[in-house]
Amino acid sequence: MVPPTGGGDGADEPPIEPSEVAVAIDEYGEGLADAVESALAGRSGVVAVGVPLGLLPSVLAARERTDDDAPWRVACPPSAVDALERAFVLGTAVAEAVAEGSIELRVIAGERDSDGLLPTDAAGRSLAFATPDRVDAVAGPRADRTLVSETGGERTAAALRAVTTRFEAATPATVGMPSRTRLLAAAREVLDDRFADDVAAVLDALDYGAVGRTGTVTDRTLLIALAARHDHLFRDLRRWVDGEGSEGGEESERGEGNPADRVAIAPGQELTADRRALVGRELIESIKVPMGPGRPQFRLRAVDEALLRAEPTEVFSVLRGRFALPVDEDGTLRRGPGGEGRRPVWDRRR
Repeated sequence: MVPPTGGGDGADEPPIEPSEVAVAIDEYGEGLADAVESALAGRSGVVAVGVPLGLLPSVLAARERTDDDAPWRVACPPSAVDALERAFVLGTAVAEAVAEGSIELRVIAGERDSDGLLPTDAAGRSLAFATPDRVDAVAGPRADRTLVSETGGERTAAALRAVTTRFEAATPATVGMPSRTRLLAAAREVLDDRFADDVAAVLDALDYGAVGRTGTVTDRTLLIALAARHDHLFRDLRRWVDGEGSEGGEESERGEGNPADRVAIAPGQELTADRRALVGRELIESIKVPMGPGRPQFRLRAVDEALLRAEPTEVFSVLRGRFALPVDEDGTLRRGPGGEGRRPVWDRRR
């Protein structure tokens, strides 16, 4: 996970806001997260209930390390499932696991994961992971949570029954992010292979909590920057982000088809502020391109050398560095004494 980073010279810039997932991961701590992953890896037929957003990465990591033909059954509080639709990296990973059948995801109505008031099961546990031979549960006060385990015997069997009952009473959940396979396929269809390859590299490289929907550098900021490296039309990027042109996309807006088929990341109209922020930071240009009747379209073009030369996996770091610099009231980079504007990339290459 990428920690919050101070801005500019640190004198008057606020720290970069951590993502929703980063905050959730920090709440449970690295020690507990590692303990959960180690406890689950290699076990078959896992049933988990009360799993909060901050421990979903541990469950995914353990599942990837485990060869199990049956799906792991995972039930989360509504807040965790809701957050996935705003979590670009984690949400697409969970959606991929659900799509390929390695995880069956459900939501337990009425359960909460933020105040320690989760209902308990018959074993007195609120967050539990069970298999036929072992049950693990998170116990202790918030400041000192720990993983306790029990193996064999009637208590383990009773706890497994209780956990399974809670899972079966939960409702099948829909992840508000597309799976990575469908996301990248749509990127190739709506944009091109180069952009899709960049997105794939970024998803593979970023920690689950690195980027979110809110904060200084958002997932939308990142996607616009990636599109600008390949001179894509802003309209086409919005179509992809909004799910238009994907299976079920435009038809769903007219009341036809299945809205769940849309490969949507976020509402396309939400990209404008991020585009303007990138222009103000002198990372990209928006070039008006007349294209027949109607309003002119914008072509996105990267103009910053660091952004252009960076490997796809380095783009997020470039953005964080630039957004840490101070800006004036109009959102443009603050100039020091004698500062000059940057020459556009097309002029520098002459």
